[in-house]
Amino acid sequence: MADSASRSFAAPDRDLIGTYLHEISQTPLLDASSEVELSSAIEAGLYAEYLLAEGRKPACDATERELRELVSAGRRAKEAFILANLRLVVSIARRYARSAMPMLDLIQEGNSGVVRAVEKFDYRKGFKFSTYATWWVRQAISRAIAQQARVVRLPVHLVEEINRLRNIRRDLTRELGRDPEVGELAQALGAEPARVEEITSYARETVSLDTPVGEDEETSLSDLVAESDVPSPEDEVIAGVERRRLNHMLMRLDPREATIIRKRFGLDDGRQRSLTEIASGLGLSRERVRQLEVAALRELRDRLDNNSPAKSLTDNKPARIHAHAA
Repeated sequence: MADSASRSFAAPDRDLIGTYLHEISQTPLLDASSEVELSSAIEAGLYAEYLLAEGRKPACDATERELRELVSAGRRAKEAFILANLRLVVSIARRYARSAMPMLDLIQEGNSGVVRAVEKFDYRKGFKFSTYATWWVRQAISRAIAQQARVVRLPVHLVEEINRLRNIRRDLTRELGRDPEVGELAQALGAEPARVEEITSYARETVSLDTPVGEDEETSLSDLVAESDVPSPEDEVIAGVERRRLNHMLMRLDPREATIIRKRFGLDDGRQRSLTEIASGLGLSRERVRQLEVAALRELRDRLDNNSPAKSLTDNKPARIHAHAA
């Protein structure tokens, strides 16, 4: 496997990737019973770690030493689970070989996805781990590609202005108990309101893919929106399924809210508008546009929670640990 796979990669990386593939191929793949066994050990270790941290007594009267042994066994099980699935990451990463990101970086990003999958996998639901993990690996890789494609190189002085404005915004929000207006930010920054809007627009270009959707901040727009300049492997994953899903959800919003979201994040033409620009175009106040944006993002998050096919697979909260403790 290592030889045939490494031949498909760029020459400079071939030796490193070939060595890596040879190393990970030494770890046997897991069958269904092994997945259950390792998952059970991981869960037991997490529960034991929770009991130790909370100073609580387990129902089985296990000693502290036994609990610590369970914690160690759980960590070993997690490592074994991850190692046994690194070949899955490589097979998925190969589909993105045409992206601008080096293959080794793609693999590294995919590995972070499989780690996340192991942490959230619930064997009781009967899913095959490789099917479950594929979603997480693809998400990790596609997000990394999108981030790389969207990052804008900014002058040092502008980065300093962006950071200063962020600090001022944070301090004023804490002081006022609300989001500061542009005029208040401008006064604190010692600049004109138009300059504040300009700095904000530059800042949004570099962080828009991290914009949280929903109050829990676990989902961002990069989970939903594909970038037009990302090669076809990225298009296949995000622009194909996820963008159609986002467009479908936007169609179910109030038309005015949908317009605000599309303009705010540049979904139609790639140019993100400020609140002031949108307000002017719609004949609304800047604050009203902000309120509608918040409401629309909240509704999108709710629809994602209710309709996402991945949601049923991935929303394995650590509540099962607390259930044991109850």
